[in-house]
Amino acid sequence: MTHHLADAAATHAFGRQLAGRLDPGSTLLLQGDLGAGKTCLVQGLAAGLGISEPITSPTFALAQHYPLPGGRAGGLVHLDLYRLELPAAADELFAQEEEEARALGALLAVEWPERLSALPEGCWQVWLSLADRTNPEAGRQVALIAPAAWG
Repeated sequence: MTHHLADAAATHAFGRQLAGRLDPGSTLLLQGDLGAGKTCLVQGLAAGLGISEPITSPTFALAQHYPLPGGRAGGLVHLDLYRLELPAAADELFAQEEEEARALGALLAVEWPERLSALPEGCWQVWLSLADRTNPEAGRQVALIAPAAWG
């Protein structure tokens, strides 16, 4: 399904709603150009999960872990593969963080999954793009593709 998101607030709200649809342990592959709204969507996911701490892009840290409040099981693992040029390095980091997220029952949100040698199966895919590259005020388009096994 494809949606038009008018602004950052709408992108955040979409992430909040999406968090309510996902099973614990789900993986989202977030694709889109720089500035398309991937981190903004992850901020909405975190809010939808009840995480109130600030969510920032893990471009330099590569991965950030956000537990649920009150020590509940679950949470959010936010992974950014942008700086990893070698697919083998991206694959290794993804495998480590995926294992950790599954052990925690956490949602795994992966920015720049195209850095992997192959897209993993069974993941949600989210494609974000500016609605009009010449006018950033025109909002964004988001396409959401459910995993093949999702029913």
